[in-house]
Amino acid sequence: MTTVQVYDKPMCCSTGVCAPDVDPVLPQFAADLDWLKSQGHQVERYNLAQQPQAFIENKSVHQLLRTDGTDCLPVVVVDGQIVSHQIYPSREALSEWLKGSPKKQGLPVAKLGGGCCGTRDCC
Repeated sequence: MTTVQVYDKPMCCSTGVCAPDVDPVLPQFAADLDWLKSQGHQVERYNLAQQPQAFIENKSVHQLLRTDGTDCLPVVVVDGQIVSHQIYPSREALSEWLKGSPKKQGLPVAKLGGGCCGTRDCC
């Protein structure tokens, strides 16, 4: 199981919906993290305003904050390695870093000559 940690800028919540100007990237990124969880990955998210200790405990993130300030946020860490900072990555980027691709789920398809479930007498 892969662990993804996200170190966010100080904000009221992870989706940013309670802010006066909602960044459309935030709700999408929250949905992408939920998708990662559904794929079996462990996701941890830290907000600088609410969990400053997490930023201190991660030495790499703490060093990045010391050199770049809060402009480096958000920071995305995969299995202990910083893979991104300053932007919220796309689902495709997250998937690539996790060495997997999104599971493609299609709708069931009827077989030729059959009814809705592939047999002649199901309908």
